[in-house]
Amino acid sequence: MIPVILCGGTGSRLWPLSREAYPKQFLPLAGSETMLQATAMRLDGIANVAAPILVCNEEHRFAAAEQLQEIGRSAQSILLEPCARNTAPAIALAALAALEDAGEGDEPMLLVLPADHAVTDVPAFERAVDSARELAKRGHLVTFGIVPTCAETGYGYIRRGEDLGEGAWKVADFVEKPDAATAERYLDSGDYSWNSGMFLFRASRYLEELREYRPDILEACRAAFAGAARDLDFTRVDAAAFAACDSESVDYAVMERTESAAVVPMAAGWSDVGSWSALWELAEKDSDGNRLHGDVLAEDASGCLVHGDNRLVSLLGVRDLVVVDTDDAILIADKGRVQEVKKLVQRLDQSGRGEARAHRKVYRPWGYYDSIDAGPRFQVKRIVVKPGRQLSLQMHHHRAEHWIVVRGTARVTRGEEELLVTENESTYIPLGVTHRLENPGSIPLELIEVQSGSYLGEDDIVRLEDKYGRS
Repeated sequence: MIPVILCGGTGSRLWPLSREAYPKQFLPLAGSETMLQATAMRLDGIANVAAPILVCNEEHRFAAAEQLQEIGRSAQSILLEPCARNTAPAIALAALAALEDAGEGDEPMLLVLPADHAVTDVPAFERAVDSARELAKRGHLVTFGIVPTCAETGYGYIRRGEDLGEGAWKVADFVEKPDAATAERYLDSGDYSWNSGMFLFRASRYLEELREYRPDILEACRAAFAGAARDLDFTRVDAAAFAACDSESVDYAVMERTESAAVVPMAAGWSDVGSWSALWELAEKDSDGNRLHGDVLAEDASGCLVHGDNRLVSLLGVRDLVVVDTDDAILIADKGRVQEVKKLVQRLDQSGRGEARAHRKVYRPWGYYDSIDAGPRFQVKRIVVKPGRQLSLQMHHHRAEHWIVVRGTARVTRGEEELLVTENESTYIPLGVTHRLENPGSIPLELIEVQSGSYLGEDDIVRLEDKYGRS
């Protein structure tokens, strides 16, 4: 069994914490580990499981790889999507990769898991996966139906049909998100479960069914995979071939059409953590029903979710609010309307606001930078470089840079020079001069960078040499 962890998606309903450049699967929302890390660790108790295949956006490749390394895990393969094409193509790429790596006569099974879901009862998750193995071996395409705990209107549903024995049923229908009255009927009938987006099937069977119902998607993915190239620990599929593929979910492409769909119920404290209200329901709360994270002072407040970052957040005399404070944006919303946060993100996008896409703190394979201040012709950043890491050898056409080291030691390449800059020392990089910043030490290097010039955008970086394969 090969886990396929799908790391795409932007999690826009969890803005401003989740953003396109660093979405919710890379954040510790439901525990001390990130959502991706928790998904990988959830596999430890399942027998005969190989290292996972990750499918992720090219922009997130280093975050995905490093988060697995932090918990002592490695991926069998990290497949990079040059553009988002939904789950049917993503799973097709993983199936092709699994079959290419399989030994002669092997028949790999794929356990498909979104990276951004939460499961509080891991043993129940393990039991459901184990019970689905035999069905998958026999050629069924198994989906896991979450046993509903309420008349939820935010999820799609699965109606079960013929009893297949061993606690599984044929899928009769996939149904869209219902209204409240319909959801109540579904709950009362006992024939419906929530659609989890988790699957188990043989790789070859998925490709057979995709060829039957969406041969265009399969051919596009075959072409993209055939043109793939290795880049460090990553597999880059052919960008043009993959871009030509239709964007389609696995439900629409295969599961709603195949005669081989089966559903195995799962009661494992599951949540797709798709909104702030879902996170509030999942989290431990105080005696007033508040979920408070960070430096928060609440007086006569109840039913609230508050996520603070660096500042004190105070509440007085309020009910059922969501308050999320980040470095560059604050969200205040009625808890009953948090599904509409996506509308705010769309408005930010339409107006060209950068807060829709990226945080003030931007992660890079060498560490991160935090944009502290900016104005006409200047910008100030705090830069942290991990031990042993280096930035690209680069130059700028429009700006000069001043670096002040506040912790650690920097090895600086400046034109033909190489120098060491230690704490409380500084150096200057004139406009147009080739330069590189490295951390040769064993502790993080922290410095303040002051940029000055006529244009300070990130696209004014000409990379001449880069160990991370960036252009």
